[in-house]
Amino acid sequence: MPMTLPPPVAAYFAASTPQAIAATFTEDALVTDERRTHRGRAAILAWREEVAQIAFQQEILRAAPQGDGFRVTCRVSGSFPGSPVELDYDFRVAGNAISRLQIR
Repeated sequence: MPMTLPPPVAAYFAASTPQAIAATFTEDALVTDERRTHRGRAAILAWREEVAQIAFQQEILRAAPQGDGFRVTCRVSGSFPGSPVELDYDFRVAGNAISRLQIR
């Protein structure tokens, strides 16, 4: 059964460059990853440029509404310690963009 993602979340996973990923967020979005918080599209772009230095692949395992947001569970594998790992991506969407993302 195919998973249906909200359009901004689908765009996030389909994006292939840090710039395209950052463009899926609202101007004042908040991202938390590895206990670091990135506020605003410029900070999110810098975060994704840093992440792009590591070779990795994501495989979506599950996706479902979660409270007032949407949770996507991915298997992430690549050239980093502990690979592979399953991570939950908790999204909140505002209009046609992501307003908040917490990865854990």
